[in-house]
Amino acid sequence: MGTDYAALKKGGFMRQKQKNHFSLRLAVVGGQLNARQLAAITKVAQTYGHGYIHLTSRQGVEIPFIRLEDIDQVKEALAEGDALPGVCGPRVRTITACQGSEVCPNGCIETEGLAQELNDRYFGQELPHKFKFGITGCQNNCLKAEENDLGIKGGLKVTWKETDCIRCGVCEKVCRGQAVRIEDGRVTIDREKCNYCGRCALSCPTDAYETVPGYLLSFGGLFGNRISKGEAIVPFVEDKEALFRICDAALDFFRQNARPGERFKFTIERVGREKLDACIWRAFKGEA
Repeated sequence: MGTDYAALKKGGFMRQKQKNHFSLRLAVVGGQLNARQLAAITKVAQTYGHGYIHLTSRQGVEIPFIRLEDIDQVKEALAEGDALPGVCGPRVRTITACQGSEVCPNGCIETEGLAQELNDRYFGQELPHKFKFGITGCQNNCLKAEENDLGIKGGLKVTWKETDCIRCGVCEKVCRGQAVRIEDGRVTIDREKCNYCGRCALSCPTDAYETVPGYLLSFGGLFGNRISKGEAIVPFVEDKEALFRICDAALDFFRQNARPGERFKFTIERVGREKLDACIWRAFKGEA
């Protein structure tokens, strides 16, 4: 019986140039691996590979030079350290994320938990082509959200609290979009200019801002043979359930409209951006 290369690729084993050798892509969520997993990965690389790993551009970990005859033993050795093979091919890929508000002082949202939730909900789903989620915690955009099929960028919706303000002017100075102004001792926020970066609130010495964390979404990003920046459709999303509804809708739209081997961006172009917009707006509003 011949080797089922499609099944191996689906399970993270990608064929190399060298005959009967594979580069094994591992399952990584939000760029996080614990020490136990790293130890197992190191052992496998030393025992079954060439003693090194490759870090991909999307927070992936790959172990090159895994031999065909060693695949079962490799899976067992990884499982002992709670490490798992990833996926390749036409399905939802690794959920990438920065460290977010748990670690980064600029972070507007908690990213690692969200990455795990998205992973549990979508990772490995079969689709007409690969589909990538990327989560970045703030407007610094370390994860380059707009490069993904569906990009998620954290933000803060801010409201000035007059009673707690000492009129120091820090918020006005740090606002890069010139959305914050202090006139006659009062703070005004130009909502048209505000990009939800949260720098005013995060810099305030007296916590004179109320904040609501949320998500800025982009759709149809692509960074391959063709490069395309994902575009916004709906405004600031404050509710996580609304976020999940929108993600569900985007994947359903792709699943129902894409041709085999067609990326999300090209499906949007062919079917029409207005149809995707209508679908995403319905999900945003919670309409059936």
